[in-house]
Amino acid sequence: MILDVLVFAAHPDDAELSMGGTIAKMCSGGLKVGVIDLTKGELGTRGSAETRKHEAQNAAEILKLTVRENLGFKDGSLRPNEDFRRTIISKIRKYQPKIIFAPYFNDRHPDHIGASQLVKEAMFFSGLPKISTEENGKVQAPFRPQKLFYYMQTYEFKPTFVVDISGTFETKMKAVRAYETQFHNPESSEPETFISTPNFIKFIEARAKSFGFKIGKDYGEAFYCEEEIEYDLIGMLKQGDKK
Repeated sequence: MILDVLVFAAHPDDAELSMGGTIAKMCSGGLKVGVIDLTKGELGTRGSAETRKHEAQNAAEILKLTVRENLGFKDGSLRPNEDFRRTIISKIRKYQPKIIFAPYFNDRHPDHIGASQLVKEAMFFSGLPKISTEENGKVQAPFRPQKLFYYMQTYEFKPTFVVDISGTFETKMKAVRAYETQFHNPESSEPETFISTPNFIKFIEARAKSFGFKIGKDYGEAFYCEEEIEYDLIGMLKQGDKK
């Protein structure tokens, strides 16, 4: 199956928190979007790998993803290495997305940094014919996506662009809340964590409002690209004339 967009995340819930509104917007717009979680999040203080699995499935249905996979890499051990990189290359070649998303390369969580490096390396090497991978016993053709965009997690950056998610913000938050074990629940007896406090969800909402305000919208999500991006100025102006 060919996808339009493939999102890589270190842990289940990373994609929803960081770009759930953008994912929902792309899916509702008819694009085929997949999310690949690199680990099961088994080191998480709250919940378990099994509960995270079910929560991720529920979130995928809310966002209307075409594909969601988990590669089962060891949580807490995401570092550039050949085995991890080759597996990611195989997924890129399998789904042949035009665009891929990865965590920003500087963040509070070491796994987010490692995931970012792995995806960047895999994107480049997936286009090299001399690196061989297989899918179901068949040799895969080399393929390289057009662009790699980074999404924002704990640490912020100056965005290359901001996506208006005003129409899909509620869907994003519904997908985030699908992870019932991870976020604030007054009935939970599990230890409190950085993301389980009531203020964390308020922070996610405030950030979306802040970036939305900067583009004149209600809610937004920020992204960064290391390369120059073409902007269709004429198309934007013509679209404005139709309103």
